[in-house]
Amino acid sequence: MASPLFLLLLLLGPFISPGASQSSGNITLNSFITTADNSSWRSPFGDFAVGFLPLPSNSSFFLLAVWYPKLAGDATVVWTANRDNPVAANSTAVLTVNGNLCIRDPGGAEVWNAGITGASYAAVLDTGNFIVAVADGISLWESFGYSTDTILPTQTLGSGSKLVAKLADDDFGDGRFKMVVDDAGDLQFYLIAAPTGYQYTSYWSSNSNTSNLKLVFNLSGTIDLISPAGSVIATLTSATTKSTADYYHRGTLDPDGVFRHYVRPKTSTTVDGGWVTADFKPTDICQQLVSDVGSGACGFNSYCGDDQSGRVSCQCPDGYSFLDPNRTYRGCKPDFAAPVCSAGNMDDSGFRMVSMRNLDYPLCDYEHFNPMGEDDCQKECLNDCLCAMSVSDGGNNCWKKKLPLSNGRKGSFVSRIAFLKVGNGNNTLLEHHQSKNRKWLVPGSVILGCSVLLNFVCISAVMAVLHSRRRKQTQNRIVNCIPHLNLKSFTYKELEEATKGFGEVLGKGAFGTVYKGYLDPHRASAPAIAVKKLREHEPASEKEFINEVRSIVQTHHKNLVRLLGYCNEGAERILVYQYMSKGSLADYLFNSVRPAWNQRVEILFGIARGLRYLHDECGTQIIHCDIKPQNVLLDDEFVARISDFGLAKLLMAGQTRTMTEIRGTKGYVAPEWFKNTGISAKVDVYSFGVLVLEIVSCRRNVEKEMEDEKAVLTFWASDCYATGRIDLLVAGDVAAMMDIRRVERFVKLAMWCVQEEPGQRPTMAQVTLMLEGQVEIPAPPRP
Repeated sequence: MASPLFLLLLLLGPFISPGASQSSGNITLNSFITTADNSSWRSPFGDFAVGFLPLPSNSSFFLLAVWYPKLAGDATVVWTANRDNPVAANSTAVLTVNGNLCIRDPGGAEVWNAGITGASYAAVLDTGNFIVAVADGISLWESFGYSTDTILPTQTLGSGSKLVAKLADDDFGDGRFKMVVDDAGDLQFYLIAAPTGYQYTSYWSSNSNTSNLKLVFNLSGTIDLISPAGSVIATLTSATTKSTADYYHRGTLDPDGVFRHYVRPKTSTTVDGGWVTADFKPTDICQQLVSDVGSGACGFNSYCGDDQSGRVSCQCPDGYSFLDPNRTYRGCKPDFAAPVCSAGNMDDSGFRMVSMRNLDYPLCDYEHFNPMGEDDCQKECLNDCLCAMSVSDGGNNCWKKKLPLSNGRKGSFVSRIAFLKVGNGNNTLLEHHQSKNRKWLVPGSVILGCSVLLNFVCISAVMAVLHSRRRKQTQNRIVNCIPHLNLKSFTYKELEEATKGFGEVLGKGAFGTVYKGYLDPHRASAPAIAVKKLREHEPASEKEFINEVRSIVQTHHKNLVRLLGYCNEGAERILVYQYMSKGSLADYLFNSVRPAWNQRVEILFGIARGLRYLHDECGTQIIHCDIKPQNVLLDDEFVARISDFGLAKLLMAGQTRTMTEIRGTKGYVAPEWFKNTGISAKVDVYSFGVLVLEIVSCRRNVEKEMEDEKAVLTFWASDCYATGRIDLLVAGDVAAMMDIRRVERFVKLAMWCVQEEPGQRPTMAQVTLMLEGQVEIPAPPRP
């Protein structure tokens, strides 16, 4: 059992010396602010503040942000550190003693950091720039270098810099639009696809074609495109009549895809003296944004127009309503039952056509008629069950369109008439079918009444068919009812094309094969994806599919591989993930070239944080059950991301142990799997302990060709620790040898993790504290 000292230390939270938060001036090392006391760091004149702000949609979660503290009732945010990873109450932002800026959650785990060391101080400047610098004033990091959706006076965006709009006014996550200073020397605005960030065709461009172009927000009140020689190539926006000395200025890429240059008097601190749009680009996004892929400026089936305030207004056509009135970008749905097709035709008595002038969805045509007048144009759509809308140009042209409708736009610039097929009032499609069925009720009863035997046979046959259908529907419903949270439902044909016939194999596992593919195989720059095709006709494969989709769709963490979509077509069960370009941790570790020690340490921390999230921070606890190097993938920056939740076992809230069949991989499986008892999240802790030793030593847990005392890594590491020869585990690794005290800490932690009794193992929350050195680790008993 663990010693009393060890248990006491595990209960200690991360220790931070109580340096008081500074209201202005330089921020010294070891200073911190928290979500609990509304503390903040201020610029010298108090125009800008850095601190935690609650999410407008959920006040239990917070963003570390820069905002204008003098504006009463208006916390206009100009920068956030953790826009896609808000933290819970009692989190802290710390300028650490080693000179790094980081955010820590209530348990002390690091959520975000600036990626620097050796800074002497931090400061919030009166420009709104939040900097971390060394003693001579040179910045090691600054918020101006990591813009979110806003640019401020004196700020410059160089080649490769970007702004990404918020998803909505009350949702700070990455949105649907991006502004980029590209390498070709143009400023481009793009519609992008969540959650991958895949960009569609540009909807606005500066067409400057000047290498090393810069976007500069001048103190004069203009935002200019500047050449390397310093000349102004073009002006994006201008508000020169409003001096930056008397007015606050900001340029923001708003959630509707429009970049607006806002001004506001500094002397007016009331809500009435609010932000005013001085200039904007593009001048009419409803006309300029037409994308052959994606929904357009607004969501599918909706259309784009301006409201009275000059903002983009997304509206639903007659007979349609928003999927979510608070998230209009998600589009519209029909308020009537869809027609039932029979040989491509339909009975039109359940539907009618309504006309809307100056409305069009220009890229949804599937048939074009000429010559054809307006009346015939309506009839063609009404009698075609595939048709959702027809459009006439008022002359001889007619186009038929089907759902989903995209790139909708309405305005005087649209010289067309749209005819929408909608439900026919109270005479709904359902009632129409019921009345038809009632006509057959009497003769059907007479026929059935002719024979009791015939009745029995018919009823039995009907029940058998219904039972068979119900079983199939239930199987499909298990997957189809899962909340998708931006998941894309792919067809099998789409994935077959994306993977070029499932040609390039990335890896194989017990439940299927992973292939490399591309979201758009016809574009050279299309993002790569990993397509996991589960084996057919295996009950375990169906079970894995359901578990994996349900598990991953509920998770969002930088150290987890993100699920992008799925295919559930017939017998096919396919999952689509982000592609991790650096492969698996196994490929990285067990190579002829030993990876750098510091990089291995960061990977270890990332795996620990990802597991802690799965165990303690999900709405429903998730046990991975198969933690091993092959199931840890590395992205472009070598950030560790846990993958393969196919063996995950969900624990419902309130449970701590669950009975299940033996899972996992030999060498990483905890002892309790082989005892007829329940298992808990401590099985992942055991596997993590083995992984720690593999990362430290860069060798596999079992090496049969080695001498007996070294063949099993966990046994050999225990012997090395017991004899005071931990250095043998990192022999030849100069960087690790120079950091031998941390190596010792990692090995001691691993020994606790692989204890035979689950109760002696720490939790992943405790593991992260011990990894980071925030609690001491006593000598472990021999496992």
